[in-house]
Amino acid sequence: MTHIVPAAYRPVLANRVFRRLTLGFAVSYLGDGMSFVAVAWLAIALAPQATAGLWVGGAVAAYTLPGVAGALLFGRRLRRVPARRLLLADNVVRGVFIGVVPLAWFAGVLTPPLYVGLLAVSSLLHAWGNAGKYTLLAELLPEDQRLAANTLVGSLEFAAMIAGPAIAGVLVTVASPALVLGLDALTYVFLAVLVARTRLPDAGRASPVDTVDHEAARGGFALLRSHPELLGLLTLTWFFNFLYGPVEVALPLHVTDDLHAPGTLLGLYWMLFGIGALLGGLAVGALRQLPLWPVTVGIVIGWGLTLVPFGFDVPTAVTVACFTLGGAIYGPFVALSVTLMQAKAPPRHLAAMLAARSAALLTASPIGTALGGPLTTALGPQATLGGSGLATVALGVIACLLLARRR
Repeated sequence: MTHIVPAAYRPVLANRVFRRLTLGFAVSYLGDGMSFVAVAWLAIALAPQATAGLWVGGAVAAYTLPGVAGALLFGRRLRRVPARRLLLADNVVRGVFIGVVPLAWFAGVLTPPLYVGLLAVSSLLHAWGNAGKYTLLAELLPEDQRLAANTLVGSLEFAAMIAGPAIAGVLVTVASPALVLGLDALTYVFLAVLVARTRLPDAGRASPVDTVDHEAARGGFALLRSHPELLGLLTLTWFFNFLYGPVEVALPLHVTDDLHAPGTLLGLYWMLFGIGALLGGLAVGALRQLPLWPVTVGIVIGWGLTLVPFGFDVPTAVTVACFTLGGAIYGPFVALSVTLMQAKAPPRHLAAMLAARSAALLTASPIGTALGGPLTTALGPQATLGGSGLATVALGVIACLLLARRR
């Protein structure tokens, strides 16, 4: 079997602790994949029809956006906490407060404000948990194995986007979206127990790597301002993620309000998106050399074009196919944009620039998701999806023109 596994991955997979952690990450990612469907679907079930868009936007944003506030509010206290404890604390908080949602639902006391509040509290430490995860991998593995490890962990996340929405789409139809969130909570508890029971090297000392170090971030922003090309890349990435945010709000409402379809269709959309993203990421990653800037800008334009048909009265099969293709186009973007920064940044300043990038991008998609609620209420799901696509195409065209002018 070893000859089937590419050589870069063999030493990583030979690490017993890494294998154990990836099991926990895989289970947790599966819960996140299910929540793509369940969070929005439960908000639709709880909210009055006239304000469903606002509550869906609030719920989806609450699942992620407070992590930005947590990254800033708890910076002084948590910056020196060991990575293992950060990951453990995030998963305990996630598991407990998301676990209250199904209990309140079955007790008949769950209201839209309570639901959004529980989701918001559950995500307060999520940015730090994510930082702890990648810092832990950096502590666990030597530098020449980290890229392979990060790629494997990222592939697990895309794979969960295939299975999670499909499972959730069935469960919200035959059972309840609250039950799906209960399962999501259990996946966080599973990861917390696994991390607590795993013996990690140097787990008791403070982490030497700070993934969201705000002092480094401030210095990184100053460095980015002195490198217009990299500042332009960060700006492009921020707006690309921002314009993606409304999709997470408008798509479930498009399924319920425009198509009058069950949750299985929403699960199908996200499952096929995940398949496309996984295949697209692996295909691009296998290529030796790429013109990084043109391909990155091409991804922005291509993703926008796949959303445009949602704005018209086309058959559902067409939008399903477009969303699948969109996943294949969208999938490689993160890896390419990071690789582009690694290629263009001065090596001695790379860490500070990446810290600035992480701090900035924490806000992009959640803010877009929060604004997606009012937009969907005002314009309707179809117009919001199509408008997001057109705006993304315009963003890519502007970037293309600026790139051509610079060259």
